[in-house]
Amino acid sequence: MAPERDSNAGVRHERPGSDWDDRFLATPIARDLACHYISAIPEGYKQDVDPGSAPNDIARLERLGRDVIDLALERSPGSSAEWRLTLYLGGRSASLSEVLPILQSLGVEVLDERPYVIANTGGIDGRIYRFSLRYPEQMLPPQLDDAAFARRFTDTCAAIWHGRAEADRFNELVPRAGLDHRQVTVLRAYANYLRQGEFPYSRAHIASVLGEHPGLTGGLLELFEARFDPYARASAADPLLELLEDGIAAVPGLDADRILRGYLSVIRATLRTNHYVHAEPDAWTCLSFKFDPQRIPELPAPRPRFEIYAYSPRVEGVHMRFGTVARGGLRWSDRKEDFRTEVLGLAKAQAVKNAVIVPAGAKGGFVVKRPPAPTGDPAADREEVRAEGVRCYRSFIAGLLDLTDNLDLTTGAVIVPPNVRRHDGDDTYLVVAADKGTATFSDIANDVAARYGFWLGDAFASGGSVGYDHKALGITARGAWESVKRHFRELGVDTRSEDFTVAGVGDMSGDVFGNGMLASRHIRLVAAFDHRHIFLDPNPDPALSFTERSRLFEKPRSSWADYAPELISKGGGVWERTSKAVPISDEVRAALGLPDDITRMTPPELVRAILRAPVDLLWNGGIGTYVKASTETHLDVGDKNNDAVRVDGAEVRARIVGEGGNLGFTQRGRIEYAQAGGRINTDALDNSAGVDCSDHEVNIKILLDALVGSGRLATAERNDLLAAMATEVSRLVLADNTSQNQLMGTSRARAAASIAVHGRLIQHLEATTGLDRELEVLPSKKEIGARQRGGQALTSPELATLLAHVKLGIQADLLAGDLPDSPAFADDLAHYFPRQLREEYGDAIADHPLRREIVATVLTNNVVDNGGITYAYRLSEESGASNADAVRAFAVVAAVFDLPTLWRDIRGSGLSAELADELIVLSRRLLDRASRWMLTQRPQPLAVGAEIRRFRSQIAELTPHVAGWLSGSDAADLHARTTALTDRGVPEELAARVSLLLDQFALLDIVEVAEISGRQPASVAEVYYLLGQRLGVVPQLVAVSRLERGTKWNALARVALRDELYATIRALCQDVLVDGEPGERAEDVIGGWEHRSAARLDRTQRILGAISESGDRDLAALSVATRQLRALAR
Repeated sequence: MAPERDSNAGVRHERPGSDWDDRFLATPIARDLACHYISAIPEGYKQDVDPGSAPNDIARLERLGRDVIDLALERSPGSSAEWRLTLYLGGRSASLSEVLPILQSLGVEVLDERPYVIANTGGIDGRIYRFSLRYPEQMLPPQLDDAAFARRFTDTCAAIWHGRAEADRFNELVPRAGLDHRQVTVLRAYANYLRQGEFPYSRAHIASVLGEHPGLTGGLLELFEARFDPYARASAADPLLELLEDGIAAVPGLDADRILRGYLSVIRATLRTNHYVHAEPDAWTCLSFKFDPQRIPELPAPRPRFEIYAYSPRVEGVHMRFGTVARGGLRWSDRKEDFRTEVLGLAKAQAVKNAVIVPAGAKGGFVVKRPPAPTGDPAADREEVRAEGVRCYRSFIAGLLDLTDNLDLTTGAVIVPPNVRRHDGDDTYLVVAADKGTATFSDIANDVAARYGFWLGDAFASGGSVGYDHKALGITARGAWESVKRHFRELGVDTRSEDFTVAGVGDMSGDVFGNGMLASRHIRLVAAFDHRHIFLDPNPDPALSFTERSRLFEKPRSSWADYAPELISKGGGVWERTSKAVPISDEVRAALGLPDDITRMTPPELVRAILRAPVDLLWNGGIGTYVKASTETHLDVGDKNNDAVRVDGAEVRARIVGEGGNLGFTQRGRIEYAQAGGRINTDALDNSAGVDCSDHEVNIKILLDALVGSGRLATAERNDLLAAMATEVSRLVLADNTSQNQLMGTSRARAAASIAVHGRLIQHLEATTGLDRELEVLPSKKEIGARQRGGQALTSPELATLLAHVKLGIQADLLAGDLPDSPAFADDLAHYFPRQLREEYGDAIADHPLRREIVATVLTNNVVDNGGITYAYRLSEESGASNADAVRAFAVVAAVFDLPTLWRDIRGSGLSAELADELIVLSRRLLDRASRWMLTQRPQPLAVGAEIRRFRSQIAELTPHVAGWLSGSDAADLHARTTALTDRGVPEELAARVSLLLDQFALLDIVEVAEISGRQPASVAEVYYLLGQRLGVVPQLVAVSRLERGTKWNALARVALRDELYATIRALCQDVLVDGEPGERAEDVIGGWEHRSAARLDRTQRILGAISESGDRDLAALSVATRQLRALAR
């Protein structure tokens, strides 16, 4: 409908023609211009416009080029509310649908519009559009500078026209609050960020509240400018804060109060912005803010350590980091309304996943806000969408780098971004990685970083053309397959030689799904689905189907529709997800475990059936959340796209789940599935190899780039060397996955017996690291108690979460101290890198900028994976040791007793998972006791290198003789333990080594006593072991180990009693040796002592005998027995 013309909008001139022309020629305008425009100006213009006003229009027309616009705004003569806007446009016309939304967003009512077409002297058809506008009452302030307002108004219109600003109600702040369009953009961006953070108010309502409180709105902008304008006085912010607090407190409405306080929170929590970096940003320039989310109460938990939000009319995105040194992928999200929620969930998983690598967790995502309109040509549309995505990705990356400090690699000096005022410390570490939709974007990101001269070079985005291609390496799937193999091994299945059935999420073109489904030639993939198709092959031939899957994997952009139909078994096929219904054959019914009366299913029904299929393995290599807990709603899950196909954890009938993809299950869904008997870890643990590989790549590139910079390595050599090390890097990465899965196996095996200490550990992490049980879906203290009473344990997903937080806590503690700087751990740093780098550039490794972080990560993984989830905590509980103390003790004990060799031999023995786990747990008993001994008997903090030198060679020399020094019941016990293991299939030599471990523990005391007494360690050992046998110390120790350990105090009492028994035999050994002669036989030395101590020894033996006869083996009886033995010492 055409707008109604206002009678006051202008004056019609009734004397067109020659009279108008004459008057026009009389104006001060160049003759050649006048001649041109007399013929170019249409009659309608001459009727509407006074000739004296035409030169102004002509001057603007002459400046027009194609697609160039110009605008002028002036108050209508004699009116306080009406204005006249003139829009000049070169080369094309403008429709009302283009212009009206812009004007209406500024709060005006459009009364009239008159268009004119006039060609300028450059041959450009210029168009003039005159609009009569009216502002509602109270929209404009009473005291208005017309010229300044006109400039702000027209600048805003131009910014919207060129795509630099959006047309929405925030533009009403131009008239109502006196803001310009860039100030409005700041407020709009903050509002969008708050909305992404689950702020409950609509954008329109937020804009309305700001407009209703122009004074406070202006004050918020003043605060922003005082904090971030590089030329403003920083001290001006404090008085503004006080004024704003008082002003907001006086606002009567609750909504207004919350909205204004929300703005105050985000402005105060903003650490940096690029608002002053770009004088007049274009449509592709993001406005970026760096936040400290901990200071924004409006945000949901968890709150990252740092977060950058980038905004422009074409793209928005967030990047979250849970530490200063952090890494994770950037995804192309399709969740425009809640992409932050998606990224936050992924970032939370990434933070846990990154427990195994150097950086903390990070994650980013962006949305394309103005995708190209479809043309009907799928190929062309796909390319256009990708091109827009690349442009948005570049813009987003630039927005991140605008706020990131750079580093001068020559001097090590930090370079602050120009015109960025910082409210935080130096922050130079920013890396990104591929993710959903950005798998091929690494070179693009590195190109943007190169334009900034960013210090990380092509290490900024791993996996580019000079980097490790995760799909080619298959690294993420291979890492997750280590979890699958471990689960199958616990079931007694070898995936390398035995067929097994699989249902899957994904297709063969995908990295994780495709590589996973090529991990074994014995896979029988009976069903799979992705967003396009459903694949059914109820009775596949393993060999033929493997070959066909390989073909699809190699075919670019393949889908299940490309699977050769003749290779699909009877009753199977491929159907599109858009099909009305899918026929269900007898064979499919059997494969999916469906009732006999099911003959047809809709695609959503069939997808749910696949997720519930009674297969050996459910392999998730896709995108989306498909399994929740029965206690959760679909809304809780936050993945609307898959609401129609999602099932509950208790419904999943697969024996094993492998999570190659992210977020396939909710954590509650995993726990429900595990409690129903399923075998599953977490996505964070299963698919950590991808980020582990990227981290290795980045750290290797940092090292190599330093070598290139110093002239020791040419760029071409650097790239060749990087490629040559791919196989070894993969081996190093997969070793982490293998190690974590071995730990998970032993943890599951001991979970029920460890429920009490797991409960105490969770409490400890709550108190020391801020662990949130509810957020991490860990059981409450009450639930822990109920499980303990019911003989239940933490499930595997809960153990995986606990494991990650233990690692994160230890790593943080190590970095807070000086332990990573110790020369004793130089080898741990070196062995993080491939052999060729160690051999050729070992000196450069020692100077790596992230050497402390690498050492802390390697030590943490080694200690936890081999010592157990509760190792460091129990040492703290039992001896007050810090995490750093525990790491030192582990390093000493592992080296002194050569435990890594023993662990390697156990894991390589080919034994069943159950038996190998048992042997590992037995070895940890020595580790625990020896670690506690080191922390209580040796000077603190332990001098790692010195302690290893003190004990290792002597213990290695004494160990082969220990079995020979045992006698009587002790020797018989050793033989019985060894025989019990060999009878179960443990190789004899390995069984003997494991059975001897606890007897070896005494060698620490023996070496100490030998040094104090001046005797040979072998002589001391003979006396020690014989004395222990005569006094029945081993049965006492066995009895102590059988005491209840449920509560903390039970556990501490057991430890104290055991330590007292060991201290007693040590003291008695010293006593016995005092009166013996060097070289005297152990029998004679002890006989002499027994003769001299006959009375005391007789009394002790009577009491011990009475205790033995009573059958009491509780804490009281064993304490009395220990005190009696102690009384024998002088």
